[in-house]
Amino acid sequence: MSHLTVKDISLRFGQNDVIKNLNLTVEKGEFVSILGPSGSGKSTLFNLIGGILPPDSGHIYLDNEMINGKRGSISYMPQSPSLLPWRTILANVMLGQELIGKKDREMAREMIQKAGLEAYENAYPHELSGGMKQRAAFIRALLSPQSVICLDEPFSALDELKRLEMQKWLLSIWETYRKTILFVTHNIEEALFLSDRILVLSEKPAHVIAEFKVPFSRPRKEEFLLEEEFLQWKRKIYYTLIKPSE
Repeated sequence: MSHLTVKDISLRFGQNDVIKNLNLTVEKGEFVSILGPSGSGKSTLFNLIGGILPPDSGHIYLDNEMINGKRGSISYMPQSPSLLPWRTILANVMLGQELIGKKDREMAREMIQKAGLEAYENAYPHELSGGMKQRAAFIRALLSPQSVICLDEPFSALDELKRLEMQKWLLSIWETYRKTILFVTHNIEEALFLSDRILVLSEKPAHVIAEFKVPFSRPRKEEFLLEEEFLQWKRKIYYTLIKPSE
């Protein structure tokens, strides 16, 4: 069985089916993105994987262990950095470790340095820019003991240039540590630039309608965003996304 397996899960709120018979797998060290229409249940899926909501039916497995309704199995980074304002950046990034009684200050400082935040180790969140806060939040997710990180549109609030800068930084850090990542985005280019595979969700009730294995080798450079092969893949995924609405 894969590192993370979601098998035939369904969820209903009242009379509304939100997710129905959804299946997906993520291999260890893989970067998988989820694309889908607004309101298709992408964030709800993360709530199910994270144990915040139990599915009405189906099963979620992490390394062959069923984790339905079990919290603390995955590391989660929401759209906003959600740093604690009364803690320094070093204390913030070590929070996940601290919760299980483990602190690796040396590793935390090493990752802060790789993120270009060494001058802000003892600063507080209000002293950092939006992009710097996102870096700190991602370091916190990487340092957490869980092997799977769920990222919910972490760059959606950034402008296009800052977003590309953060995407490149994320790839450089991920390629060093290779944690398993499940990434939600509305942006096709972002999904193609970052991912090993892309899963496309339908409108509600959400289920996987297409899967694409991204053919581009790593490491990836921003120049290939304008190459014809990249644009062809972008068109293919775009037409898959709009097909259910036709």
